[in-house]
Amino acid sequence: MEDSYKAKGLRRKLVAILKQKGIVHPGVIAAIEKIPRHFFLDNAFIEHAYEDKAFPIGEGQTISQPYTVAFQTELLAPKPGSKVLEIGTGSGYQACVLVEMGVQLFTMEYNRALYDKTRKRLPKMGYQPIFKHGDGSLGWPLHAPFDGIIVTAGAPVVPQALKEQLKVGGRLVIPVGDSQVQKMLCITRLNKNDYQTKEFDNFSFVPLLGKQGWKK
Repeated sequence: MEDSYKAKGLRRKLVAILKQKGIVHPGVIAAIEKIPRHFFLDNAFIEHAYEDKAFPIGEGQTISQPYTVAFQTELLAPKPGSKVLEIGTGSGYQACVLVEMGVQLFTMEYNRALYDKTRKRLPKMGYQPIFKHGDGSLGWPLHAPFDGIIVTAGAPVVPQALKEQLKVGGRLVIPVGDSQVQKMLCITRLNKNDYQTKEFDNFSFVPLLGKQGWKK
């Protein structure tokens, strides 16, 4: 698959839409304008790759709407060189946005088939996050603490394990709610025991499966 002039033009139009919706972070905008989203979609959806919509990627999962990716990343506000944990690798699109922004990315995927597929795809595109197949609701204690944690699946509650793996000053961006709709939360660790939580818009994600998420 190639990245054509047409695709690049469609990405510029997509970026214009995201700016109209309020996305302003220059690193987020630059990453979305650069990354070929059509590489992540099944052939049946290729022509729709640069619409601001979510699409199926198999295994009952989706590639998130570009606005959702941009919004979560903007809330996380990662800096180049920061250590970030992504829960829910999925197609790998969000991971590529983060790597493109210069973070040291650790990414976890619960679904084995998706994990195998994405672990092969991303290095071919030039992106080399550190992958793990496992229960993302428990985080990745071996590499904690993290400057940021981003969860790309809807959780019934905020997993305590993820809060505990944040550095002081670090941010956890996570959608929390029921199986239909979730409120986007941005949680900042103030010190060892205290956290500040800010609520944002409603979104709809696939469920976060695991011991501190939804039971399969």
